[in-house]
Amino acid sequence: MGDVLWTPPADVLERSRIGDYLRWLRAHRGLEFTDYAELWQWSVTDLSAFWGSVWDYFQVIAHAPATDVLADATMPGARWFPGATLNYAEHVLRMPGLADDDPVVIAHGQTRAPETLTAADLREQVRRVAAGLRRLGVGTGDRVAAYAPNIPETFVLMLATTSLGAVFSSCAPEFGTRSVTDRWQQIEPTVLVAVDGYRYGDKPVDRRGEVAAIRAALPSLRHTVAIPYLDPAGPPPEGAIGWAELAADTDEPLTFTPVAFDHPLYVLYSSGTTGLPKPIVHGHGGILLEHLKMLALHHDLGPGDRFFWFTTTGWMMWNFLVSGPAVGATIVLFDGNPGHPDLGALWRLAAETGMTYLGTSPPFLLACRKAGLVPKEIADLSALRGLGSTGAPLPPEGFTWVYEAVGDTFQLQSLSGGTDVCTGFVGGVPLLPVHAGEIACRALGTKVEARSADGTPVIGELGELVITAPMPSMPVGFWNDPDGRRYREAYFDFYPGVWRHGDWITVNSRGGCVITGRSDATLNRGGVRLGTAEFYSVVEGLDEVVDSVVVHLEDADGGPGELLLFVVLAEGLELDDTLRKKVARELRTALSPRHVPDEIHQVRAVPRTLSAKKLEVPVKKILTGTPVDSAAAKGALANPESLTAFAAFAQRRASDEDAAVG
Repeated sequence: MGDVLWTPPADVLERSRIGDYLRWLRAHRGLEFTDYAELWQWSVTDLSAFWGSVWDYFQVIAHAPATDVLADATMPGARWFPGATLNYAEHVLRMPGLADDDPVVIAHGQTRAPETLTAADLREQVRRVAAGLRRLGVGTGDRVAAYAPNIPETFVLMLATTSLGAVFSSCAPEFGTRSVTDRWQQIEPTVLVAVDGYRYGDKPVDRRGEVAAIRAALPSLRHTVAIPYLDPAGPPPEGAIGWAELAADTDEPLTFTPVAFDHPLYVLYSSGTTGLPKPIVHGHGGILLEHLKMLALHHDLGPGDRFFWFTTTGWMMWNFLVSGPAVGATIVLFDGNPGHPDLGALWRLAAETGMTYLGTSPPFLLACRKAGLVPKEIADLSALRGLGSTGAPLPPEGFTWVYEAVGDTFQLQSLSGGTDVCTGFVGGVPLLPVHAGEIACRALGTKVEARSADGTPVIGELGELVITAPMPSMPVGFWNDPDGRRYREAYFDFYPGVWRHGDWITVNSRGGCVITGRSDATLNRGGVRLGTAEFYSVVEGLDEVVDSVVVHLEDADGGPGELLLFVVLAEGLELDDTLRKKVARELRTALSPRHVPDEIHQVRAVPRTLSAKKLEVPVKKILTGTPVDSAAAKGALANPESLTAFAAFAQRRASDEDAAVG
């Protein structure tokens, strides 16, 4: 780890937004910091001073003033900005630095022609849709649900809903009925806004049947609004109104309902693999401050930027992306298959829309690398100043490929965070260089530490990722969890008063971070903890392997246990001993003899959540005898049928063992 691939330009302090913020701190607070490490240390030590400075620097509009910044720092239950009232949507629609006729939303997709909204268009559409929601009886605290893709209507609906103090929740239309109802039966929406279908690549996908089933399963619904997306001429289903009717002209002005700092803004869901997905409630103030900080000071976004992240409306990165206009950035929305007609599609979109910041994920970057793609040869990417990667750890070879094949003038920012905080708590910053395989820093105001097994903080060695001081964007709570028990159990039970995230992290002496996978999916061989991320990086680097999942089955008697690797192979290939030996050799050479699996088996698919995360823990449970239905909530999976192969495998192993014992 650690080859320097990019260094900040000499004039970074003059050119960057964080440089401007440092000048502001000097002028308005009398504070001087020599480097990022010093600034970070202050930001996590004097939380009130730091978050108070974010509030003032970004000129947050308060309808009633706060009596304090942090009235109580206890976790869970920290109280931020008590007494303050504000509205998130008001800040997104402020669009600082953008004139009325400047584009603020550039939308592309595979279902209809591209569309651009100016700042004036966006305000006007939100004004009309907010009036339409009011006509449907929507008020403060009501829930509005969107079964809709990453298109302007979904963004407009979110802003209109939250401008009224109502609560927004979205599911991507590729989610099946069960996944959606598992989420929305918990929050009981009164209004559903849904598309009729969409195109994925050149394939039309009709969702009218799913919409009917979702409506039938939600007795709380009073109104359904249909967006004729796949078939623009199609009539709304029976008992529903069309989007055009919701957004009809009216003379009602655009207003913003002032709400408390912790008033619910939207509900996101953890990709809970067992039981129902956790309904995570985020608040207006916490999300606003966190996103202002992250987008401007870390991603360096502002007026003139074109900000993109490849995401669906079912992933928190959509919520992160659409805060872009709050810092004056124009956002680029894309709905469709990023691999259609080929893996060059998003790179060409970057050139066509003049993207200055392109956000994606390690699997996409590594797929481009594996396909031998050289994006800079097929698209003019000269406008890019930043490239973001999140969703999984990006291995060193991914970093190297980006700087060889995409360009070498921008900053690659690998970040990691979660739906739980709707941001990254470790990421990049314009002031720091990029080292291969390394996340550059812990984010401002985010007190991330690595903890050893006995609970002490460690530097330079693998530990449990914890956050030891409150962040404003930690959840307000879980929906329908009046005593806060479920929320406390999810994060604060392991280390009382400390947020345990569930990832393995190493923080090095310069503050750089490496995340090595989920701590509950750790491979423990002979007392050495191995993260799964580096394992996959080697196995999936082989041309023959398309996907893989690895699990470690502990030995009750304290022996080494068994390491089992399951691989999905390229089309037409069968797993034989030659390939098994090749995989073992690669792992032994690249990692260590401890990483060599005891058995390697071929499967047709690796189980993944709807946000494409691998499900190591349910596989492990199934292999140790847990019935499939108890091991995973099928509604949370993109491909629930993939679990049956593991159940059959577990059964075969059990009967083989019985036979051996007999």
